[in-house]
Amino acid sequence: MPYPPLVLLGPSLYSGSAKGPGACCLGCQGDWLKDKLGCVATLISIPADPWSSLIDRDLPQGDPWGWLYSQLLLESRLLARKVLQGQAGPGWRQLVAADLEELRRTWRQLASTHPLEDLGLRAPHPAEQAAREVLMSGDPEALFSLYRHFGYAPFDRCSAFRYDGELHVVPDPDAVSFADLVGCEEQNRLLRRNVERFLNRQPSLSTLLYGARGSGKSSAVKALRTAYAAQGLRLVEITPEGLGSLHLLLEELRLLPQRFVLYLDDLSLSSVNPMVHLLRGLLEGGVHRKPDNLLVIATSNRRNVVSESWRDRPDPDAGPHAWDDLQDQLALADRFGLVLTYPPLDQERYLAIVSHLLRRPLDPELHRAALRFALEGRGFSGRTARQFVDWL
Repeated sequence: MPYPPLVLLGPSLYSGSAKGPGACCLGCQGDWLKDKLGCVATLISIPADPWSSLIDRDLPQGDPWGWLYSQLLLESRLLARKVLQGQAGPGWRQLVAADLEELRRTWRQLASTHPLEDLGLRAPHPAEQAAREVLMSGDPEALFSLYRHFGYAPFDRCSAFRYDGELHVVPDPDAVSFADLVGCEEQNRLLRRNVERFLNRQPSLSTLLYGARGSGKSSAVKALRTAYAAQGLRLVEITPEGLGSLHLLLEELRLLPQRFVLYLDDLSLSSVNPMVHLLRGLLEGGVHRKPDNLLVIATSNRRNVVSESWRDRPDPDAGPHAWDDLQDQLALADRFGLVLTYPPLDQERYLAIVSHLLRRPLDPELHRAALRFALEGRGFSGRTARQFVDWL
């Protein structure tokens, strides 16, 4: 007997969709679900208004209808998670086969009755190309293989994210290159070796990059995405607002085939901040095991990460437990297996970075201008060097 097209609903962490930030995902059905979940995703759902979907989307060069329906396959989050959990039994194959056939029928009908020339100019991403081949074949096993290899949108082709309780795609991430980071080559070599072990599924260490402001810590983390995104590395910056719901993000990422760096920038907490305990659980693992596809990298201006003031110190006559509690709070940095120190820049290193960024030696006039720019209160740092070059 024929099976009806499959429509499944489930919660989403994402703040936006193909319809724009804050919009509900394609095929959202039921106000009561929207009230409860905020946003829902459908599986292999045919949009009610495919014309609007074409306008809203970033499509590759070629048949727009084919690329639209290929992207719909990659947006089938709940089906993809069912496959990644290893729970897609034979009955799922029957249901998915019916859905694929309906999708293919609609695609062929639209392409025949409303043929369109290219709407996009870019080349397809590998995941889109693979999804197009699944659409053409109509093979459920090929679709399942697609999810095992690429996961699902937006992780299939986006490489930079920000999490503040909701997951946001960073559409134009900073493409920092390690070649532009001068004066911290040894630190970056050790950082890259650790991340390459992580990508190769070898033992790797949570990492703390410690040093003065402008010493290249944050740029080094961003350069990891530039260097390794093609190998499946994804960078997720965690804001302070996102720490309280981090367990939701971990559950979302746990099943995906990509490898995720959780990036905590400029980490500095007071000793009484409850987030100290959340971070300890993330670094060491608690009741919920930390996903194997996740690596924590933090930057901080403080070696101990947790700030300490005199009023935090127990009274001298306090019992040993009070001092034990303080040391326990201040030992957060010890949970990082790899601590890399990025030293502050001196005048010579600052000028070397300016020369490197300009791709030429500094003549006397540029030498004086670069020094004057730094000594106006900005200080010697890689950030100042970049600002000076941008100012020229």
